This record gives sequence, structure tokens and C-alpha cells, in this order.
Amino acid sequence: MTTTRVSAQARQASGSPGGSRKRSGHFWVRWIHVYSSMLGLVLMLFFGVTGVTLNHPDWSISDSERLSDSTGILPTETISGFGQGTEVLISVSEYARSDLGVSGDVVDFGLEEAEGFINYRGPGYSADLFFDAATGDYQLTTRQQGFVGVMNALHAGRDTSSGWKLVIDVSGILLTVIAVTGIAIQLFMKKRRRSAIAVMSAGAFLTVVLMVIAIP
Repeated sequence: MTTTRVSAQARQASGSPGGSRKRSGHFWVRWIHVYSSMLGLVLMLFFGVTGVTLNHPDWSISDSERLSDSTGILPTETISGFGQGTEVLISVSEYARSDLGVSGDVVDFGLEEAEGFINYRGPGYSADLFFDAATGDYQLTTRQQGFVGVMNALHAGRDTSSGWKLVIDVSGILLTVIAVTGIAIQLFMKKRRRSAIAVMSAGAFLTVVLMVIAIP
């Protein structure tokens, strides 16, 4: 009899089909908090570490930038469409990607008479190509940052794709959900509610003070 009563009480407390107790709001808040934390764990770790390295660029001195300058002559077939306007820009850009190793997205370009330029950008990467469509002469300058520089650029969303910008947005939403549900969990706990609110208020006050000090 005693064993049966204990088992019934255990089922009821655990919310199993044998029990009649419904899952409380506290359960769902905790569930959302735990699984959103696990889902965004790697992202939080990434943005936490790169937030520190981004704030201390001098820490990555050994992770130095590689600068490369090269000149040459474009193939005749690459610039043969000069009289057709922007077609020559497309032709030159395709050659730069396939034969000169240029990568990144095109962020700017121009063509005035025979002189043209194309600028490429990517996380921690830049390439600037200048060319003369009449003579075929070109000059290419590329800059490639090291691993830390690339990670910092990803953190800042600098020269990144729309897909990565979406990742940053999702990360921000996850962090917001984790913070809000974390606060809600503390508010559900009567024994720790008062101390949790006191600590949270102190942290918020300190943050505001530091923000005011940081603003000139």
C-alpha cells in the first residue's frame, strides 16, 4: 500500500500520464531556457571569445596581415568587349577570379573611358583591381588578415554575406531569449526572488553607470 502511494505521488510530481498535475509556466520557461542555451552554445562561445579579441586588436600582432601587389597584362580576349561598356567589367572580374585568385563580393566598380576598377571585400579580406582596358595593364592589391582578424570581422558582420548577417540576428534573438527566460526562472523561485532582483538591479545600475562614463 505504501509503495503504491509513493509511486502515484512520484508520477504526479513528474507530470507523467499517471499523474493529474499539469506542467506549470515555470516548467516551460526552464525548458525554453535550457534548450535555447544548448542550441546557441557554440554561437555564444564564438561571440564571447571574439568580443574580447575584437576589443584588443594588439593581442593579434603575430596574426599579421598579408599584403600583396601584382601587375600584369590582361589577355586580349578579356578586354575585347571594351566598346560594349560594363561587359568589360564582367569579363575582367571573371578573369580576376579564375586566374588571379581574387575572392570576396564586389562592393564597388567603375569604368571611365579606358580606366576601370573593381573592389572586392570579404571577412578579413580585400582586393582592389585597377586596369586600363585600352592597353590591358592591370594592378592588383590584396590584403588578407590572419585567423583572428577573420574571426573579428565575422563577429562585427563586416563585409560578410547576407547568410552570415542572418546568423548574427539569430544569435541576438537567442541571447535575448536566454536572458529573459533566465530572469523569469529567478522570479518563479520565491526563496531566491528577492536576492535575484537585488543582484539584477545592481548589475543594471552598474552597466548604466559604465555606459555614461564611456560616452564622452
